[in-house]
Amino acid sequence: MATTVLHGKGKSAIDKSHKYDRQLRLWGDHGQASLESAKVCLINATAVGTEVLKNLILPGIGSFTIVDGGKVTGEDIGNNFFLCKNSIGKSRAQVATEYLAELNEDVDGHSVEESADVLLATDPSFFSSFSMVIATNLCEKVLLQLSAVLWKDEVPLLVCRSYGFLGYMRLAIKDHTVVESHPDNALEDLRLDQPFHDLEQFCDSLDLDSMTKKEHSHTPWLVLIYKYLQQWKAQHQGLPPQNYAQKRELKEEIRKGIHKNEEGVPEDEENFEEAILHLNSALVHTQIPPEVKKLLEHESCNNLHSESKPFWILVKALKDFTENEGQGQLPLRGTIPDMTADSERYIQLQNVYRKQAAKDVASVTRHVQKTLKELGKNLCSISEQDIKTFCRNAAFLRMIHCSSIAEEYNKETMKLREIANHLEDEDCDDLVFYVLIRGVDKFYEEYNRYPGWYNGQVETDIPLMKTCVSRLLHDWGLNASIKDDFIHEMCRYGAAELHTVSAFIGGAAAQEIIKVLTTQFLPINNTFIYNAMKQTSLTVEL
Repeated sequence: MATTVLHGKGKSAIDKSHKYDRQLRLWGDHGQASLESAKVCLINATAVGTEVLKNLILPGIGSFTIVDGGKVTGEDIGNNFFLCKNSIGKSRAQVATEYLAELNEDVDGHSVEESADVLLATDPSFFSSFSMVIATNLCEKVLLQLSAVLWKDEVPLLVCRSYGFLGYMRLAIKDHTVVESHPDNALEDLRLDQPFHDLEQFCDSLDLDSMTKKEHSHTPWLVLIYKYLQQWKAQHQGLPPQNYAQKRELKEEIRKGIHKNEEGVPEDEENFEEAILHLNSALVHTQIPPEVKKLLEHESCNNLHSESKPFWILVKALKDFTENEGQGQLPLRGTIPDMTADSERYIQLQNVYRKQAAKDVASVTRHVQKTLKELGKNLCSISEQDIKTFCRNAAFLRMIHCSSIAEEYNKETMKLREIANHLEDEDCDDLVFYVLIRGVDKFYEEYNRYPGWYNGQVETDIPLMKTCVSRLLHDWGLNASIKDDFIHEMCRYGAAELHTVSAFIGGAAAQEIIKVLTTQFLPINNTFIYNAMKQTSLTVEL
């Protein structure tokens, strides 16, 4: 087994805060640190494989290793920008590593001139040392062997494929937990339906009737909603508005509070308009989201041991907090949105929320330290910053459990109902390509080549491919058929990797890998299919 190591040309003289400025705004310093400590393995330097690595090397992963026992051929240089004519006959792993390493001098590159099946037979633990393994161009048998090793050792696996005008990704990861999921449309955590003591005290200290014109028009809308909501509750047995009509009635009460000039014309008070605009979202009942409740009830939370991951220790502390100091609620996020207000009172209100959030963090910290002590772990093993980040994102905690490749390839455990539903839907044909991709693998297993691999065999391979797909559907127990046009198209592709499709999948795959490595944002669960003919895509759990 020949191995080549290419170290960075010397760490970049450019300040990383400038070099990676745009991405640091997305995942922060801690996310970048996770990326820079990651070790990524690519199996086979195909067009799609090198595109994935390109998009990981540029943002600065720690190191990459290419495992490929093949030599560069003329076909390779036709669709792979990281191989050239002069490299024909040379090690594909070594040449691709050399070119890719030039993209970022902070990243170390390694190449292993050996096939994945040989490594699995001689040293299967080799793959378990990586943070992520990317598999391309593997036959079904080797893929199942690889996935079994990685699943056992809890190493994430991403299978990528570019096949004609089709792109395919499959993520296999066991219990992937995410603290910073960055939801797109999260509501503010204002607690106006269940105000805490300091918020009540601050709002009650402000008297709208005694304010000057300027003070009245610059009172934060959050305070306005609090005050009018308290008046409403006093007249409705302590209950907030229960339906659309009542909320509309409360909005009218707020509108009546706008000052009028001497002619009886309402003043231009933007803060009151903001209060009316935000009333519905501000009145959303504060509660623990269902996804977070599942985590609080999870076996890993309630049965901690010395090997438990920090995430579950934090979840246990969160549960203890909700059952005690939190009185059934999560820690306060501690932020408020921008609003029309004078600087003094806005800052005062901001500090009220920050102070309460800090109190909640302190309470959770005590529970964390108590749990760590009980488990015999170092009290500093979970940092103060980790606890703060966890509390700030407590409402957005998520866990993704992908099925294993072995489960997907076993008809007793694969999600056949999901496949059947898509095949029955005439308007949703993208899942047909999943069946066809599985079909070409069966074809390869039987004939040791892909359908249409040789130009003169496209037509003769169509009935053979149709037989493979029909047999596959029969084995799955599905009473479905695939149109001949699709079969013909798959044979016409001849397993060609188009660079445009490879580049698209390379970008999408790198995005999912970064999500996994930084434990931020939610990765796919678990299969992604791209149809370049129609520019459509499908994400489905199989």
